[in-house]
Amino acid sequence: MRISMVSEHASPLAALGGVDAGGQNVHVAALSLALARRGHTITVYTRRDSEDLPERVQAGAGLEVVHVDAGPPAAISKDELLPYMGALADGIAADWGTRPPDLVHGHFWMSGLAALDAARREDMGYAVPVVQTFHALGTVKRRHQGKEDTSPMERAWLEPSVGRQADRVIATCSDEVFELKAMGVAGTRVSVAPCGVDLTLFGADGPAAPRRRTHRIMSVGRLVPRKGVDLAIRALRTLADGGIHDVELVIAGGGGDAKRLEEDPEVQRLLALAAQLGVADQVALEGQVPRERMPELLRSADAVICAPWYEPFGIVPLEAMACGVPVIAAAVGGLIDTVVDGQTGLHVPPRDVGALAEAIRQVIENPEAARELGRAGLARVNARYSWDRIAADTEKAYQLTLNQANGHSQSGRRGAQQGSAAALAHSSRLQSTGRSAR
Repeated sequence: MRISMVSEHASPLAALGGVDAGGQNVHVAALSLALARRGHTITVYTRRDSEDLPERVQAGAGLEVVHVDAGPPAAISKDELLPYMGALADGIAADWGTRPPDLVHGHFWMSGLAALDAARREDMGYAVPVVQTFHALGTVKRRHQGKEDTSPMERAWLEPSVGRQADRVIATCSDEVFELKAMGVAGTRVSVAPCGVDLTLFGADGPAAPRRRTHRIMSVGRLVPRKGVDLAIRALRTLADGGIHDVELVIAGGGGDAKRLEEDPEVQRLLALAAQLGVADQVALEGQVPRERMPELLRSADAVICAPWYEPFGIVPLEAMACGVPVIAAAVGGLIDTVVDGQTGLHVPPRDVGALAEAIRQVIENPEAARELGRAGLARVNARYSWDRIAADTEKAYQLTLNQANGHSQSGRRGAQQGSAAALAHSSRLQSTGRSAR
């Protein structure tokens, strides 16, 4: 198959660790490479965010990344990108010309807008089947962040419309399937294909980074409040009050070098909290860690803490499990699927410091039980979460989409979809134009 991926803010070439870089970058890159290994030809379209970027980059055998001019060639927060989705769609359609792909796969809701816009243009005489992966849903974000949600207001109605107009939606976990149905997406058009992990990089065999204390717990990911890193800091205080003092918390993630970390308001908040609770000497911020260093850092931990308020999926637990390290995870979103409570790790209620501290205590006081959790996690990852396995699952969803698109019973629906998609794209252009003019 010739497959176009659209990932408007998350280039597979981007460095990880920035405010708008993370799991989606990894997902798009790894999935595209795995599909290319299966013989497909993949082109990833992303927005040009620097004047220095070449138009096209050969990122691997069968994988090309195309930088499309859509808005200023500069870094822009993803929440400010909606006005440029029309231009992104125009650039994609222009690159296709008269030879569109067999299928286009949008990643994130705004990419879905651009994918639908490019795929269903009456003047070009084609209607390319559209598959959509949301990675995160606005309904869930609003539920947990409330007034702190910085998404554009148009997301509330454009995102469900993308779900309803796409030929198929690929959810990354079972929890997301229920959210999609509540948005009006028919269950018959939803497949599930989770995120994966690079098993050539992450593994249980190999060196472990040295510890500074007897016990080490870790938190890995972007430093934003919803990730719940502060809960791990509070858990240190709870452990100390219970007589357990020799534990360090290593936090990997954030904006790069020491100077940038010092300027990060979330870093300042976390350090102030640690000082206030009297555990500052137990907390170490590593900043942005190169991926090649992550396995030895993960292997040095007694447990990896994943305690977000919500989590669409979460790649970090898989990376920890692949290194044979137990995961203590909030029982939310995709973490319910990946971490099996009592078998590959421990679940705790979200935002429950006492439960988190108790789970950490169980791990460090029962090392053999913790090692068994790690062994079971490693086996689960190898059996279920390799990117080659995820690519095979995704390929099945693609084939279902193509079979339905080519079926005689779909001809009327696709004609209606083409008109609806055009109206959706036109409406989003009007909304974003008006918004950018205000």
